Formats: sequence, C-alpha cells, structure tokens
Amino acid sequence: MFIDSHCHLNYKGLIEDQLGVLARARAAGVSTMLNIATRESEWDDVIATAERAADVWATVGIHPHEADQHPDVDTAKLVAKAAHRRVIGIGETGLDYYYDHSDRARQQTSFRSHIAASRETGLPLIVHTRDAEEDTAAIMAEEMGKGAYPGVIHCFTASGAFADKALEMGLYISISGIVTFKNAKDLQDTAARLPADRLLIETDSPFLAPVPHRGKTCEPGYVADTARFLATLRGVSVETLAEQTSRNFRTLFSRATA
Repeated sequence: MFIDSHCHLNYKGLIEDQLGVLARARAAGVSTMLNIATRESEWDDVIATAERAADVWATVGIHPHEADQHPDVDTAKLVAKAAHRRVIGIGETGLDYYYDHSDRARQQTSFRSHIAASRETGLPLIVHTRDAEEDTAAIMAEEMGKGAYPGVIHCFTASGAFADKALEMGLYISISGIVTFKNAKDLQDTAARLPADRLLIETDSPFLAPVPHRGKTCEPGYVADTARFLATLRGVSVETLAEQTSRNFRTLFSRATA
C-alpha cells in the first residue's frame, strides 16, 4: 500500500469531487494521505477533511508564497493549532525565490517561525524550496544548531548537493511525479541514490501529474505511478518501494501511528 505524503485535497481540481478522489486513491492502493495547508484560511477545512476520513491527516502552515499575507502567523499560533489530534506536521513552509510572491525577508521570518513550531511540538517540518537552495540550507542548519527538529524536503527538485546537506541534517526527501518527466535526468540521478530509509513519495496533487497522466489534474491515486517509476529507477520491486516509503512515513510522522 502506498502513502501520498503531500497532497492538497482542498484545492480547486480536487475539492469539487473530494469523495471520488479519495475513493480512486484507495482503489489505486493508497492507504494514507497527508493533506497539506498553505494559508491560515484553509486550516479548519484541511483539518475537517482529516476528521471525516480516517486515512487522511492534516498539517498547518503558511506557504512562502503567502508569507506577506500572514505576518501575524507566528510560532505560538502554529503550535496552538497543531495541538489538534489530526494534525501531524508543520507546513508547508520554506523559501521560493522563483516566483518571489512574497518578500524574501518575510519568507525567511515565516520559515524560522515554522521551524520553531516544529521543534516545540516535535511534529515534522514540511519544506518547500525553489531557487533558494543556499538560503534554505543555511537557515535549516542555523536553526538545527538551536535544537534538532524533524522534517522533509517535499517535491524535491534541488541539486544532489542540497540533498546531501538535507540528509546530513537528518531530514527526509520526498519525490513527486516530476521524477517521471523526460527532462528530469538530474533529479532521477539523485532519486536513484537516496538512502532507502529517508525516502518518501508524494503527488503534490492537484499539480504535477506523473507520466502517463501529464496534462491531467493530479490525484493522490497517481502516487502509484510515481512509485512504479521510482522502483524501476532504484532497481527494486514496487512492493519493496511501497513498504520502504510507508515505513519511513510512519517513522517521520509518528503521531499518525500513535
């Protein structure tokens, strides 16, 4: 059974047929889905979805795109909301210098607030980074020096060198459907060598549908296609990859199995 470690079930494209999306995921062999929050206005709805479905869990966080719009979301607010029994992670958070939808300094402040919340609660940090490897690595390392925190680099597309830095800090790395794209050779090379005990899989649905679904709205059920591709890339059976990544998810997101 597969685990989709990162999806957005309350986003346009999935929310209109959420029950159908969940049913198709289960039929595809997906046993667990982590529904990710990106802005404060989503938190209650994301949690409510997790309350309705036993195989769905929730996070609370502010995406770096939204940092400018949430100056009041600090560590205390994140910690308070994360006390809900269906919340198992902090994020997604991080830095995005590709779009620069929010001021970079504001993104960094928000990122640090999320890291502090992860450290305080013990819940894993879900990290988004795009065109911001140097600052992301520097902030994570500096904050790790203040006290360890668990986490995952989601939808990994960064360099192999960044992957190594994340692994050295004890973080996990999650691979999305991007790994199936023809132009993703560097990512494929990195994904092939990641330690088996630090690997997760995800869809980031409704975005980034893997081959053979490119051009369609991505759904959590498509994580099975990414898993099959990744298993071939790594020279293991899809059953082995499913078992490894599911075990890693349960280790990292331990509240889901408590």
